[in-house]
Amino acid sequence: MILIAMGVSGAGKTRIGELLAERLHCDFTDGDAFHSEANKEKMHHGIPLTDEDRWPWLRTIRAAIEKEQRAGVAAVFTCSSLKRSYRDILRDGDKDVCFVYLKGSREVLEERLQTRTGHFFDPSLLQSQLDTLEEPGEDEAITVSIELTPEQIVDEVLRQVEGR
Repeated sequence: MILIAMGVSGAGKTRIGELLAERLHCDFTDGDAFHSEANKEKMHHGIPLTDEDRWPWLRTIRAAIEKEQRAGVAAVFTCSSLKRSYRDILRDGDKDVCFVYLKGSREVLEERLQTRTGHFFDPSLLQSQLDTLEEPGEDEAITVSIELTPEQIVDEVLRQVEGR
């Protein structure tokens, strides 16, 4: 099983991904690690990424997913996965990939981004991410509110994964 914690910046993908991996005793990989330096530089300067910027990044994450699957292990990844077409690349028809959509209000996301330190993402890009976001339906992802505590989110994700 491959879980991908998704959502806009500030949703808590890294924290939830780490906790899920800890609970599942599996590897955790932050999708941001696969961004090119050019992508990171654009985001740091408040320039939204284009689809052309994202395609190589998404294919690299998909390759990492396939590597974990060849090893026969479960893994947790993070990736904003804002559009269905992005999720299609990451899923590639693979029923073993499950998205976890961390959904939150603009107000909560803005508050989190204002207090976050040490990240290359310029908080002014939140609106462009919200504009780009195509929220996944029930057929595509487990949806969990970020208003819950991290532990409650993980509990809810694992409960829903078991029910699938």
